[in-house]
Amino acid sequence: MQYGAMNHPVKPLPAEIAEIGELGFDYLELTMDAPQAHYAQVRQQRNTIRQALRRHGLDLVCHLPTFVYTADLTPSIRQASLDEVLRSLETAADLSARKIVLHPSIISGLGSLVKKTAVAHALESLDCILRRAAELGQCICLENMFPRLDYMVEPDEFAPLFAAYEELKFTLDVGHAFIGVHTPARILAFMHRFADRLQHIHISDNHGRRDDHLPVGRGDIPYADLIRALQDRNYDGTMTLEIFTDDRRDLVASREIIEGLLL
Repeated sequence: MQYGAMNHPVKPLPAEIAEIGELGFDYLELTMDAPQAHYAQVRQQRNTIRQALRRHGLDLVCHLPTFVYTADLTPSIRQASLDEVLRSLETAADLSARKIVLHPSIISGLGSLVKKTAVAHALESLDCILRRAAELGQCICLENMFPRLDYMVEPDEFAPLFAAYEELKFTLDVGHAFIGVHTPARILAFMHRFADRLQHIHISDNHGRRDDHLPVGRGDIPYADLIRALQDRNYDGTMTLEIFTDDRRDLVASREIIEGLLL
């Protein structure tokens, strides 16, 4: 297993790389959000970032922007959001990212009242992103979301996309899949149905109500059962500790718990 951690996009990226490297991780998952990790900032610091990754022995996974609206009902907002994602994708390719994580489009505002229209916009944007990724030779790993967003939450929603796009891979966000059900059922369903597409995992804990990003063991997710299920499927890929506490020692402690469960 290879373990990674995320930068905080409000902090200077070179310092974030150094801190994550010093914690002994295998790779940085670069969250490409403003203000400090927007693609324009990343491009300006390209050489510094490359040198910092080499110095600390870190590989690179990129996470395309989260706070964009590629299914928005307003065409200009939708296009601006798509442009942000595509420029970020190109920047990730320039940095030779191993894989690239993509959130499904957010359906918000009045989009929830005309969901078929919003979903059509989301699919159009996804098709554009995947075509550009193919041109760049990049692997896109689409992530499952949580119930409040009401889109791409359940395995059934992913099945048509995986049927349509042979090159599309899957990021399993364990925390997202636990919310709203408070059992491992949805997590295990994703593992079972898409074992052949599973390329990346996000690890955090919660109590089944919110995406708390707690350290492993401080919520209710039964990680011993889930790690056993991953072992049964011979998963040995990348696993990002998506834990957002003030003390980054929590990242190390969570990694050690997962490592212990894998023994």
